[in-house]
Amino acid sequence: MEILGATLRVCVDDLEAAVSFYERLTGTPALRFARGGVEVAAVGCFLLMSGPQTELEVLRRVAATIAVTDVDEAHKTLTGLGADIVAGPVPTPVGRNLIARHPDGAVYEYVDRKQA
Repeated sequence: MEILGATLRVCVDDLEAAVSFYERLTGTPALRFARGGVEVAAVGCFLLMSGPQTELEVLRRVAATIAVTDVDEAHKTLTGLGADIVAGPVPTPVGRNLIARHPDGAVYEYVDRKQA
């Protein structure tokens, strides 16, 4: 499994204000989409999320988003190392993802850019 990078997940109350700040901070425009009632903006290495508190409580449990070349390969590697696959692999607006709990209890999202 090749890890390409990580994205920091940030839950915010005011997405517009946060997007403005992070666009200026990173010098990159936000890529926006919605998922499950949550508005999302990807800005550089930051994934900003805003929405109902019940949804955000679930999202806060995921420490980071890790980009990989292939989610299926990540699934195989993670399960082989003793991780628990909590959800996925499933398609997303930009590829596929899965959520895994590592043996130490940390929870991460793994994503690729492959369309299902």
